[in-house]
Formats: sequence, structure tokens, C-alpha cells
Amino acid sequence: MAFKFEPQVMVETFPLLLSGVKLTVIITLGGLFFGFLIGVLAGLMKLSRRLPIRKLGGLYVETIRGTPLIVQVMFLYFGIPMASGLRIAPITAGIIAIAVNSGAYIAEIVRGAVQSIEQGQMEAGRSIGLTHAQTMLYIIWPQAFKRMIPPLGNQFIISLKDTSLLVVIGVAELTRVGQEIIAVNFRAFEVWLTVGLTYLVMTLTIAKGLQILEGRLMRRARR
Repeated sequence: MAFKFEPQVMVETFPLLLSGVKLTVIITLGGLFFGFLIGVLAGLMKLSRRLPIRKLGGLYVETIRGTPLIVQVMFLYFGIPMASGLRIAPITAGIIAIAVNSGAYIAEIVRGAVQSIEQGQMEAGRSIGLTHAQTMLYIIWPQAFKRMIPPLGNQFIISLKDTSLLVVIGVAELTRVGQEIIAVNFRAFEVWLTVGLTYLVMTLTIAKGLQILEGRLMRRARR
């Protein structure tokens, strides 16, 4: 029997996917919020003048970056509860997994941005009586943060797509909802096409927003 494309299925599918879109966005935003906090801490640890702290930050970054996200998700949701007896809700596990994973990459973004600021600025801050922490907070960090925005935007897009891996623990995000719809109507082509286009619209929207933000920052920098 020849395949027949039915666009009406896509029209009917999209409203059903909206609950998955909402959860995908919530997990992404929650994960990146905590991931940013973790990343800033780990990035500054890697810049520490104390070797043990620097090594600890490096261990976290290399461990997370060196293992697949899906393995981290499975370990968090199945492994840790088995060892500790503490059950983690799927959505909570998803947010934690995205936070821990993105935090390692954000740590490198933070480290690179801070190191890109001229060393003379730190020396200038110290010369006017500011402490190392004050110089970092008031002089180095504002400049470094502007340089972080493009790679942080890229990480936002990556983490948004990475939420699809949470399907393995039953989180009802966009990909999972797509699977459930296919189990009912058996129209895999139209449903997966709709899911893919939905992800594409979200990522393109983020990319466009970041492009506008970068343009504004560049115009301010020229003033």
C-alpha cells in the first residue's frame, strides 16, 4: 500500500503537542537557571589561584562533558534512587539533569569570557584600592558577561533540544507527547514532522532574539 501524506494530521497534532511544548520550556528554563549558577561557580573555581579548588572545578567539568547526557539522566533517575532509596520525580530529575549538564559547558563559557578580559583591568582595579573580589564584580564581570551572551544563547538552544532525551524517564515533554500521539493514530511521518518543525520554530525564535540582543549590545558599545 502506497504512503499517503495527510497534512490534516499535522493540523490536528499541533494543539495536542502544546502541553509538551510548555513542559519542554519549563524544564529548559529551570535547568538553565540552575545551570547558570552552577556554571558560574564552577567557572570561577577553575580560575581560582588555589590548586585544590581549581582541580575540583576541572573534575566536575571534565566528568560531565565526558559522559553522555542520557547516561547522566539514567544514573540520576534510576541509579541514585537505588543507592539512596530517595525517589526523584521525573520532571525534577529532568531539571537537575539539564542543570548539571549545562552547568559544565557554562563553566567553560564563564572561564573563557573572564580570561578574555585584559589582565591590566584587574591590575587597574587593585591599584585604586579595590579587592580582588570587588574588581571581579564591578570591573571584570560586567564586561565578561556581555561576551558570554552569544555562547549562552547557543547553550540555551542545545539544552532545549536535549530535553528530548528525557523521554527515557517518561517526562511528558514534546518528544514524549509525540510518541503518545503516534501510539494512537499510527501516523509517524506527519507527527514527527510536526514535532521537528515545532522544535525548529522554538530554536529559530531563540536565535532571532539573541541576534537582536547582540545587535543592541554592539550599538551600545559603540556609543
